[in-house]
Amino acid sequence: MYAFEYKKPASLGEAVAALKADDGAKALAGGQSLTPTMKQRLAMPSALIDLKGVDELRGVSVGGDAVAIGALTLHQEVADSADVRNAIPALAALAGQIGDPQVRNRGTLGGSLANNDPSACYPAAVLALGAVVVTDRREIAADDFFQGIYTTALEEDELIKAVRFPIPEKAAYEKFAQPASRFALTGAFVAKTAGGVRVAITGASEDGVFRHEGLEQALTAEFSEAAAKGVEVSDQGLISDLHGTPAYRANLIKVLTARAATKAG
Repeated sequence: MYAFEYKKPASLGEAVAALKADDGAKALAGGQSLTPTMKQRLAMPSALIDLKGVDELRGVSVGGDAVAIGALTLHQEVADSADVRNAIPALAALAGQIGDPQVRNRGTLGGSLANNDPSACYPAAVLALGAVVVTDRREIAADDFFQGIYTTALEEDELIKAVRFPIPEKAAYEKFAQPASRFALTGAFVAKTAGGVRVAITGASEDGVFRHEGLEQALTAEFSEAAAKGVEVSDQGLISDLHGTPAYRANLIKVLTARAATKAG
């Protein structure tokens, strides 16, 4: 691990100022992704801006037709939240499947989204629910936020404040977990909204999380397991590794989406 400065701001304003003052600084949320890469010397920030003291980035609130979750809210807190369970039970269930208890009690919503791991669970929920990512300077629609593996619309010194999740008519998440990491080998989040069905797939594509138009059209026409199973899912652009071929992942996409539709329905 390389040497770095450590700063712990007490407010969002202080955190933003610290990031702007040093081009090599990185924000530290739960540290589940950044710390290991630093230990392996794959990342060498000149300073770490620890956000743990910024209380305004925490918490869950329900207002109108949406659930707002602060960026520093832990995975376990999302899973345990009565507000999330009542409004969007699929989101609480997803959070409860992330990693293991140690990861869930350290990792944060904002950290997961800013990192945008291609096999992470939260990006599928954000994209399928059509959520809005609220930063220190703007609001970013889910369809504009994810821009490829480990790439988002965030600027270098931009911080996620919260994520606003519209409450769907119904939704469910299904994932086939990689046994060691508990990341999604493939995961499917299905959400039925007033504007139609949105289906987001994680863990399967070389480009990261994505929406599947064919499955969305089929489930909008008929929200059923049979409708999902009737869709041809191409294996073009899907990941090939020691865990599975592109064809294997294509089949998982169909199977998991069908299961999610059944669970939601």
